[in-house]
Amino acid sequence: MLVLAVFLFVYAGMMLGNFPGLALDRTGIAIVGAIALVVGGVMTPAHAWNQIDVNTMAVLFGLMLISAQLRLGGFYTAVTRRFGRAAVGPWALMALLVAVAGLLSALLSNDIVCLAAAPVVLEITYRRNLNPVPYLLALALAANTGSAATLIGNPQNILVGEHFHLSFARYLVDGGVPALLGLVLVWVFVIVVWREHLHGWPAGKESRTGPMPEPSRWHTVKGLAVLAIVVLFFLAGSPPRAVVALGAGAILLVNRKLTSRRLFGLVDWDLLLLFIGLFVVTHALVATGLAARGVHLLASWGLPLGEPLGLATVTLISSNVFSNVPAVMLLLPGVAGNGAAVILALVSTFAGNLLLVGSIANIIVASAASTSGITISWRDHARVGIPLTIALCALAVAWLALIGVI
Repeated sequence: MLVLAVFLFVYAGMMLGNFPGLALDRTGIAIVGAIALVVGGVMTPAHAWNQIDVNTMAVLFGLMLISAQLRLGGFYTAVTRRFGRAAVGPWALMALLVAVAGLLSALLSNDIVCLAAAPVVLEITYRRNLNPVPYLLALALAANTGSAATLIGNPQNILVGEHFHLSFARYLVDGGVPALLGLVLVWVFVIVVWREHLHGWPAGKESRTGPMPEPSRWHTVKGLAVLAIVVLFFLAGSPPRAVVALGAGAILLVNRKLTSRRLFGLVDWDLLLLFIGLFVVTHALVATGLAARGVHLLASWGLPLGEPLGLATVTLISSNVFSNVPAVMLLLPGVAGNGAAVILALVSTFAGNLLLVGSIANIIVASAASTSGITISWRDHARVGIPLTIALCALAVAWLALIGVI
């Protein structure tokens, strides 16, 4: 009974984001739930600790340090400003934005890409007298979509890749192709919906991008060199990805100018703690057999997780109800086989495009817009996000069926 009560508390928190009257966010809710299971005697502290997937945490942590290095080196700002200076028209400028955001997000965190690039996109659109809303939407949608291309593009892909021991190189074919084609769809959908509203910075608004890090060639080169080595080792498949990621992080921490404190300050500790709490809570639920009953119940409703369309539908819905990382944690015990794992990774990522609150990247971009007095509404996002997400998920399933993965 306690396990079910804690699970409902935690996943209600994942759905709502917080509880009225309590200053708890999703991370706090997950940690409180995990502690409640230990205090309630469901598991010992040692048992709870052993439920944490150390490999996933290690890969996440190491890649966060690489992103921190590049962010402090001004890499994201420099790249975004460079394409912004291109002598091209509005449509081509958006194509460049989609390509850059998507490709960066495939190897680095999509959230970090949006956090660093959104203020620069505001600056670029302000100087060119362009409507910033479609360009900011393109940034978020491209970052979400591009991050699906690799097993390190976002947290849920890292989790799926480590849990199922997926091949990094093989996934580039399975997930990279629909993600790359998906970037084309992002550009097409945004242009079609916003083609008559690309020009004109909103009257009375001004760009308030604030200070941005000055580019440092040394820090950027060092970060990119380490990232390239990491990707090469991942493609080779040895040593284990967790070892490679931790080694890369250690190399970056050995620094004469950037202190460890500054690098650690840009690590997303909230996300790491969220993973810890969810690992403990979901394991406790699985141990009761309730998760297996839930899988059978979904099958009785015509949504079997063992079939591609059933899994894709449940993943799409749950990712927008609970957010993609909690949804993937919840679905992992009912998923079997590499084909199903790839569907879980792709659809949970593409699902972030459905609604404005579907991913942290969307929220980051909307918040950046608000600093300049610009509102990105639910309707603004949904006009593009809903049809795009349906098209992306259909593309993913069709591609995987075509190459015989499912």
